[in-house]
Amino acid sequence: MIRLAQPAELPYLQEIENASGEPFRDIGMPEIADDDPMSLEALAENEVWVAVGSDGVPLAFIAVGDVDGAVHIHQVSVHPSHARRGIGAALIEHVTPAGRAVTLTTFRDVPWNEPYYARLGFQEVSEISPELAEIMREEASRGLDPANRVAMILLPAQVRP
Repeated sequence: MIRLAQPAELPYLQEIENASGEPFRDIGMPEIADDDPMSLEALAENEVWVAVGSDGVPLAFIAVGDVDGAVHIHQVSVHPSHARRGIGAALIEHVTPAGRAVTLTTFRDVPWNEPYYARLGFQEVSEISPELAEIMREEASRGLDPANRVAMILLPAQVRP
């Protein structure tokens, strides 16, 4: 089941994000695993949806906002104990409105990043919009190498009905 996150769940969503970062250690990116999760303030400022298990506890979340008229995925995290079950794709589909583009930024060569989103129909952005460029500058200021990052878009024509 997918539903809006409750304010009391936001700290737990940070734990999910931290846990979902652990696989980065296995590919030589421990700094990503050690990176701080989205702040409680940032989570509260965005629209946050959770996928919950039968016990009602979140297994995954997606935080979205409006960036240059597109739905922008600020973060999608699935707890590793529930990874590879289509939960992330279901969350993305849930926040994908008909007729609007969806954007995100991600790592270029991480198997569960750019290649994963490409399988979902996202493609590399050819012209980066002003607000998306600002997001990428902010990422660079936090130490994310722009050469390893990519902005991606799911165009409205590709959005599933």
